[in-house]
Order: sequence, then structure tokens, then C-alpha cells
Amino acid sequence: MTEQGVRWTAEQVLALAPDAASRKAGSKLGAAGPWSGAGSGEGALWGLCKGSGSRPYQTVVDLAGAAGPGYKCSCPSRKFPCKHALGLLLLWADGGGGAVPAVAEPPDWAEQWLADRRRRAETRRTENSGGSASGSADPEAARRRAERRAERVTAGATELEQRLADLLRGGLAPAEQAGYELWDETAARMVDAQAPGLASRVRELGAIPASGPGWPARLLEECALVHLLDQGWLRRDRLPEALAATIRSRLGLPASADGPPVRDRWLVLAQYDSVDPKLTTRRAWLHGAESGHTRLLLSYGAAGRAPELSLPVGLVLEADLSLFPGAGQIRAALGEQYAPPAPAALRPPGVSTAEAVARYGEALREDPWLDSVPVTLTGVVPTPDAEPGGWQLADAEEDSALPLTPAARSRPGLWRLVALSGGAPVTVFGECGHRGFTPLTAWPQGPGEPVTLC
Repeated sequence: MTEQGVRWTAEQVLALAPDAASRKAGSKLGAAGPWSGAGSGEGALWGLCKGSGSRPYQTVVDLAGAAGPGYKCSCPSRKFPCKHALGLLLLWADGGGGAVPAVAEPPDWAEQWLADRRRRAETRRTENSGGSASGSADPEAARRRAERRAERVTAGATELEQRLADLLRGGLAPAEQAGYELWDETAARMVDAQAPGLASRVRELGAIPASGPGWPARLLEECALVHLLDQGWLRRDRLPEALAATIRSRLGLPASADGPPVRDRWLVLAQYDSVDPKLTTRRAWLHGAESGHTRLLLSYGAAGRAPELSLPVGLVLEADLSLFPGAGQIRAALGEQYAPPAPAALRPPGVSTAEAVARYGEALREDPWLDSVPVTLTGVVPTPDAEPGGWQLADAEEDSALPLTPAARSRPGLWRLVALSGGAPVTVFGECGHRGFTPLTAWPQGPGEPVTLC
């Protein structure tokens, strides 16, 4: 971000907040009062924010980093970005009335961190570009490691097949009394077999008996998918390479993004985090303005820490993306960036609700374990459905609708979507799958900024 005149919106800034408390606290600091020594230049912002102590907090934001925006603050907060970084971004996004003026050079404390961060990013880029050469330094050793892991995964898949057979032979009813213990122990065995994808699916089986009426049918469906994944691995040598790569990915085996890089202007459609006790997973959906492709970026952070890569919704990033292997794969890795993220008046093309369902069905042919596909719906209206507490997106032009997933109904974003629509058609991006549609971002019928819903 070398052009300081291109500013984010407040919505894009607040989308970076790690939680609601940070969003509220950052909003209070988005005024000139607590700030001094603020400035901007060379794709960065910095400033001193008055805190409870005698010394102000030193806050700096790198807007032009190769890995996306970065943040540094001398405050003790472990949140990322902290409220001071959010406040500084809001002050700058608002124009600040001169509160964040363009300055020739940043202060030493900001300049040192910026230089270190950009140097590390350049080092990583250089290492990644030469990664294939270094990774093949001892191909024989790598082959032996892969064979040993494949043997362990095969043993785990064989054991899991026997446990599924025992479950079905004895009937599904005892699974309701067994609770999580049976599945947790089986999942631990899959971890030992170095098949984390199988372990995750087995843990999900343990929650189904407590999921309400109809659970036996749902448990049988999920057991069938686990069985299919097991059998796919055990017979992988008979499968097309693309499908075999999909199975390896679903099992959690490592892979490299070896697809040819596609340079495009990538619009950030949505970004959200999933948190478990050990890991924070960030998903960012991007849409290529020229290619028309929708791609998924995954990044990770240790427990309690947000991943470093952060891309506010509505920004456009000119960069290379390379696909991971697999049939119908949409996950990609971020490569070289040619310009910093910047706002743009772009929207993805949309489809009807019927076309969205058809798109999911087509994707299942290549990846039967796919929970959902990214879809932009156009001309839909959020309305209550017949189910108590249920909501749906009704097509304004056709006699069809998509139900919202149970998780989407409980999010505050639902009411932002309803307020944005006001009974009129809107454009909504989200994930469409067998559980329904999860809205992530919406645009009004006429001109307007995107509204995040997650």
C-alpha cells in the first residue's frame, strides 16, 4: 500500500477484530484524542496511543506486507490485532482530519519492525521458490518416510474398517449409550496411525447420537462416508491420480501447491476463523476478477493466537495463486503479490438458488466428502421458513429457496442480512452444502459496500 490515499472502510477494519470485545474497544480508539505522533507512509501506519501507564503504546501496522497486513504494539494484549491497532486503522480509514498525515520516514521503532518483517517475508519467499530443490536433496530418504507413513495409515484404515463393521453388526442403538468415549478412543488410534483427517471424522461421529431425532440415519450416512474414504485409501492404486490426491488430502496427508500459478486480481469475498483448543484456522475466500475462479486460502495460528495472514473483505489483491492437488480442488496457496491489497468496486457474479444446489451436486461427483461449495447468490431475500426458528434465502425470480444452516441462524450476521435486505433482493456470498446455506458476505441491491455476516 504505497498510495496512502487509498483507504479501507471502517467495516473492512472491524472485520479484522479477533472478537466482539476487541471490535468495541478498537472503535473507541478510532478518534484522534488518545493518539500522538501518528503518521503514514510507504504502506505503513504508526502512532503512540495513551494507555493506563506513563508511557504510550507504540503501535505500527504494515499494510503492504507480502503476507498481508501485519501488526505490532507494545501493549501486553495477546489478541491479534489488538484494540490499539484497530483504533489506528479506524483513525486512518476515516481520513482522520489530518490525524494520520503522510510522513517522509517512520520513527526508528516503527522502521525497525517494518524492515525486519519485510526481510523475513522476502526470505520465506526465496526459500519457497527454492523449496522443491531443497526438498529433493535426499529423495530416497523422503521416499522411505512416505512409505512408512503409508503403512501406518493403512493399518489405521484397516482397524477402522473392523470397528465400523462391529458397530453395524451390533446395531446402531448402543451408540447412543456409548457416548463420546468409544469414538474418542478410536480417533486417538487414527492419530497414532498419522491419519488426522480420519481422526477428525471419527470424532464427529461421536456427536451424532446426541443431535436429535433422526440421528440413526445421519450416523449411518457419515459411517458410509468414512467407509468410502477407508476403501479409497486401501485401493488407491486403482484410482485416477486426481481422486487419489483428494483421498490423501481428506486423510490429512501433506501436499504441496504444485499447480501452475494463476495471476489475477483477487477479490476478498470472506474471511473467518475456526478455533479449537490447539489451533486457530483462518479461511479466506477469494474470487478472480479475470479468471472467474473462486479459491480458498487456509492459514493457521497457535492456540489463542490469530494467523498472521489477514485479508479484509472487499479488498482486491493482485497476486499469484497455485492450486493444491486433488479432484475438484479449490484450496490454493498465495504466491507472489504484485500490489498491496486495495479497495475496489468489484462484485462476484451470482447464480440462482437452484443453480447453487446443482453446483454442489456436480462437485460431489469429484469429492464425495465435500461439505459445501462457495457460491454467490443473486436476487435473494431472507425470509422465515416453515420450521420454527428457521430461515431461508428465497429466490426473487424463481420458485425456489435455500434453507440457512442451523449455525447461521444463531449468528448476529443473520440480522445484519435481514436489515440490509429490508425485504428487497440482495447478493449473498456463502457456502452451500447438504446442511443448507451459510451466508458470509452480502451486498445491497444497488451500490454499496460489502457487509460481513460471519
